[in-house]
Amino acid sequence: MTQRAQGARFEVFPGFAVPMVRAEHPQPARLNQSLRELFLRREAEGDVYRNPDPTMNIRPGLFESRFDLFEWPDPPIAELRAFCFSALFKAVSELSGYARAEMERLEVRASAWFHITRRGGYFGQHNHPMASWSGVYCVDAGQDRSGHPESGALVFSHPAAVASAFVDLGCVNLKDPWGIRPASFHLKPGELVLFPSWLMHQVMPYQGDGQRVTAAFNAWFRQKPA
Repeated sequence: MTQRAQGARFEVFPGFAVPMVRAEHPQPARLNQSLRELFLRREAEGDVYRNPDPTMNIRPGLFESRFDLFEWPDPPIAELRAFCFSALFKAVSELSGYARAEMERLEVRASAWFHITRRGGYFGQHNHPMASWSGVYCVDAGQDRSGHPESGALVFSHPAAVASAFVDLGCVNLKDPWGIRPASFHLKPGELVLFPSWLMHQVMPYQGDGQRVTAAFNAWFRQKPA
């Protein structure tokens, strides 16, 4: 029995995995300055560009725009959209194994918006139904000298935790990539994070000075009409 046990097959393998993507704009300074100035101007116009029907309770310290950002004719928006869609198409192609011809038959639709967050602002846990991929692009990380480790962090909940997984000492301390701890990102200017839209996430309270400025989008795909 002992010899059989020692020679028995034993293999650790991934049963399920969640794809996430990080991309960086090669030269973001000029683009981000233009986006920041544009977003602050639009915020100053108040309800003209504010989201009129938010699905979440928008707390003080956070401005959320309308969801038509990628439809604006401003050149910085066109550049941002092109960068985000380029990264998104590359992610879909690599993760799905689609050939160039298959990718050329796809078209994407998206809703997009911007957030301006000041001290105390945050966005509660949520996901994005009716989309396949979502993304967050950092325009300005703000000036945070508060020392709070989670200030302004983009935090993703592990799917097992959201699914009410039973947790004890047999699973709570699993090593990465098997752990069930949340994933936390402190985005830097020019960085884009892509993730499946079903993944629960939140933005922790921002404790810094100035403004934390981000743009985000939800996307879904279909084949181009024949």
